[in-house]
Amino acid sequence: MHGFDDVPPPAEDAPATGPWYRELNRYHWFVLVVAALGWLFDTMDQQLFNLARVPAMRELLADPETGTVDGAVVAKFGGYATSIFLIGWATGGLAFGVLGDRIGRAKTMLLTILIYSLCTGLSALSVGFWDFAFYRFITGLGVGGEFAVGVSLVAEVMPNRARPFALGLLQALSAIGNVTAALISIGLGHLEHTGQVGSAWRVMFVIGTVPALLAILIRRRLKEPERWQSVAATGTQVKRLGSYGELFGNPRWRKNAIIGLLLAFSGVVGLWGIGFFSIDLNRSVFSKKFIGEARQQGEAERDREFVAAIVRSPEELDRLEKKKTPEARNLLSLDAGNGDPQALYAAVLKLRDRKESVTRESVLDLLDQPPKGPKDPPAQSVSDRQRRREYLDGSQSSAGGGDIAAHAERIIQRTKRIDGDLTLWAGITSMMLNIGAFFGIYGFSYFTHYVGRKPAFALSFVAALASTAMVFAYLNEFNQIFWMIPIMGFCQLALFGGYAIYFPELFPTHLRSTGTSFCYNVGRFVAASGPSVLGLLTGEVFAGKPEPMRYAGIAMCSVFLIGLVVLPFAPETKGQPLPE
Repeated sequence: MHGFDDVPPPAEDAPATGPWYRELNRYHWFVLVVAALGWLFDTMDQQLFNLARVPAMRELLADPETGTVDGAVVAKFGGYATSIFLIGWATGGLAFGVLGDRIGRAKTMLLTILIYSLCTGLSALSVGFWDFAFYRFITGLGVGGEFAVGVSLVAEVMPNRARPFALGLLQALSAIGNVTAALISIGLGHLEHTGQVGSAWRVMFVIGTVPALLAILIRRRLKEPERWQSVAATGTQVKRLGSYGELFGNPRWRKNAIIGLLLAFSGVVGLWGIGFFSIDLNRSVFSKKFIGEARQQGEAERDREFVAAIVRSPEELDRLEKKKTPEARNLLSLDAGNGDPQALYAAVLKLRDRKESVTRESVLDLLDQPPKGPKDPPAQSVSDRQRRREYLDGSQSSAGGGDIAAHAERIIQRTKRIDGDLTLWAGITSMMLNIGAFFGIYGFSYFTHYVGRKPAFALSFVAALASTAMVFAYLNEFNQIFWMIPIMGFCQLALFGGYAIYFPELFPTHLRSTGTSFCYNVGRFVAASGPSVLGLLTGEVFAGKPEPMRYAGIAMCSVFLIGLVVLPFAPETKGQPLPE
């Protein structure tokens, strides 16, 4: 009987009967659990970022004077932040992939866990876009390195017949990390809704430091695989550990590396450049719904009373505490097609900061001025001025100071409710996606066991394209989240179950971590353009559309076709031992 510290011999061919898991001893299970937890926490970190991206961008990019930021700017810089994170991921994957072959799988995996968990905590301290992006880049270094060394470790320790099932389970359990992030988001959404926390996104990143404990607890008990130790002890100049020269000098390994890279590119862009942005689509669609409901309840008319009262009595602003002064972006217009209350209120705040007189005419005159900087709104037209004059004149309220304070508190509480509800539904969306992902990833391991790697990939690429286009075209109601999103998660993440099984089967022991990392992370380097392209399509190309992210997401679904084009050139590895 093996203890946890007893390392089993290299995996050998196993009998073809009985459940695969009966072939595992205690140490096999220990390695699988540790690698699964490392990747689970890794994916939790990724999903916390996806859930926190929009509120983080809104806070970090907000105009210091008005507290407002255009939605298109949020989408564009959210795409940039994601691309920077993916570049860090790819860089770390390449560096730590080589390190995993040279110094060992176990040591490298523990190092990557420490990096991504500790640097996630630093993201909570961000004060602007660029330091946030820097922290995400460093976090990406650790996130990218963990996958290749983790799957190499499991692939080399497991018996041959159990290997694809164990790797499929490892990848499937990553969905639990994403669900954990969703539960964190749902819990924080409730606290945000009730006003018990302020910036929920910062708390999310603080929670992301927890995985560091895993590395500390298991650092002494995890051993290097016998396969790696044997190669490391007897390696020659021909078989250099972790050598890119060896990887690309051999025609077989070079071809496998390029094929794996293109397969990964297709799936990674599909997930990170489209699929995970379904959370942002959710926020955009349901934000309009919540605001529409508030407008129907008379909130926009009451906001007009507040703005008119502030124009009449701007000195009342000085009596409000800073945290009880509403931000311009949170006011509701009578017509969803204009931003009259936001513009008028922001003009009042600007005049007060300049210590200039505030009257109806001085406010309207300020809005006539041409922009002096890139963040300033364009000068209003004659029709804008007339409409805004009528907006102010239409208020029947003669609100005094007490009423202004009550209005301010009402607006702040409404904003907290809407933000909390959006955070809650973002968490539900993430959970539904990852429930589907769990079954898709693990289902791939069983499907490929019977039909082979290539047919399983082909079906998954087609299903991912169709399901993703469906979500971005038709998601519009809350109940659709509970069936559309799981279907998309099942189809998109099934591909990643395939990567965990297939990539280690393409390379020999002395290049396994390097080759797997190359496929997954150079593909991610190229794929890093995906979120930025989505942001540009959303903020520029389709900006005039009612819901531009829908059109951008559908257009980008064509990336799944790349995987289908590559498959005929890929080797079939079903039923074959790991190459040596």
